[in-house]
Amino acid sequence: MAESKEKKTYQPIEDKTMEENFAEIYMKFKIHFYQEMFAQINERETSLSTVETFCVEIIHALQEPTVQEFASFINISPPNAAYKVNSLIKKGYIEKVQSENDRREYHLKVTDKYYNYYNLSTQYVQKVVGRIRERFGADMTEIEHVLDVINNELMKDLDIIGEGGGTAHVGVFRFSSGDIVGRILA
Repeated sequence: MAESKEKKTYQPIEDKTMEENFAEIYMKFKIHFYQEMFAQINERETSLSTVETFCVEIIHALQEPTVQEFASFINISPPNAAYKVNSLIKKGYIEKVQSENDRREYHLKVTDKYYNYYNLSTQYVQKVVGRIRERFGADMTEIEHVLDVINNELMKDLDIIGEGGGTAHVGVFRFSSGDIVGRILA
C-alpha cells in the first residue's frame, strides 16, 4: 500500500494552553542542551562551571561586547565581569580583540572551541526544524512569519542597546556546518 502524502489534521494530545505548550517546548530545548552538556563534560579538558556556561552564552548572544557592556547586561561590577572573562579566556572559550574604531577598547569574541561546544544545542534545533518541515510540508511561510514576529516584535525586552543608543535583536546561530544562519539585526 502506498502511503498518503496528505497533511495530517492536528489532534491535540492534551488540552493545554498556548502558555503551557510554549513553556514545555522551551523546557525541552533547555533540558536537551543540559543533557548533551553533561554527557560531554568528562570529554573536555577544562569543563565550564554553570556560571561560566551562562556567561559565555551571554557573550555570544551580545555579539562581541566589551567587558563593560557584558557587566552592565548581567548587572555585575566590571571587576567581577573581568574575573569571569579572564577565566573563560584561560579555558579558551573567548578571546579579547582590539577594537578597530577605538584602540583603547577590547571586545570579547567567542572562539572555535565555544562553537564546538555551542553545537550541542544547535544540532538539536536543526533536528527539530527538520521534523517540523517534514510534518508541515515545504511551505513554512506562516510558521516562519509567526517565529519572526515572536523574535523581532514580541520579545523586545531582550533587545540589546548597542553603541550610539540603537537596539539590536539577539539572533546569531552557527550550526555544525559552520554556516551563520542569522545575524543581529541593527
